[in-house]
Amino acid sequence: MTQLFQPDGTVVPVTVLAAGPCVAVQLRTMERDGYEAVQLGLVEPGRKVNKPMKGHFDKANLPPSRHLAEFALRGEVKQGDAIGATEFEAGELVDVVGISKGLGFQGVMRRHGFRGGAKSHGSMFHRAPGSIGASAWPSRTFKGMRGPGRTGGCRITTKNLKIVQVDGERNLLLVRGSVPGPIGGTIRIRRAKAGARSAGAQSAGAK
Repeated sequence: MTQLFQPDGTVVPVTVLAAGPCVAVQLRTMERDGYEAVQLGLVEPGRKVNKPMKGHFDKANLPPSRHLAEFALRGEVKQGDAIGATEFEAGELVDVVGISKGLGFQGVMRRHGFRGGAKSHGSMFHRAPGSIGASAWPSRTFKGMRGPGRTGGCRITTKNLKIVQVDGERNLLLVRGSVPGPIGGTIRIRRAKAGARSAGAQSAGAK
């Protein structure tokens, strides 16, 4: 993340996203697949893939890419078309989908925001979860009881992020606020339902 100064002097916290370049590897059609979508591949020079995936890219006469993602088809897109940051406009709203940072095994206070027990008066349960079920009845812990466990590393969608600036030459998007995942992680950028202004394909990218 960084910050961007507006002409009126206000400071906007933004995240810089590298939106591509991506290429349309395959088109899903209603006649063949039962739905319409476009499969985008994030361009990575010198990427090696296994033989089945190599045949998939050779069929489209495109270089291999590690990250593939399908997006709902909007507008006219042909196989091999390059798609980047210029598909978006400043002021649009987008959804960013990514894998959150993995935090490992955590207790209930960090994982779920529990208050914890008393901090004084001889208490021995400062960060304990408290009761998880009575012993007489039901003599078990109900399914879904919040407890300690592995935290993070899950798919997160941050919705309705406003695009503050578009850099078409470097395929960069500056969106207001934060997005899920670590620096350098791979994300998906799609138009928000509330912010769709014009037809066009969506894009995948990396922070």
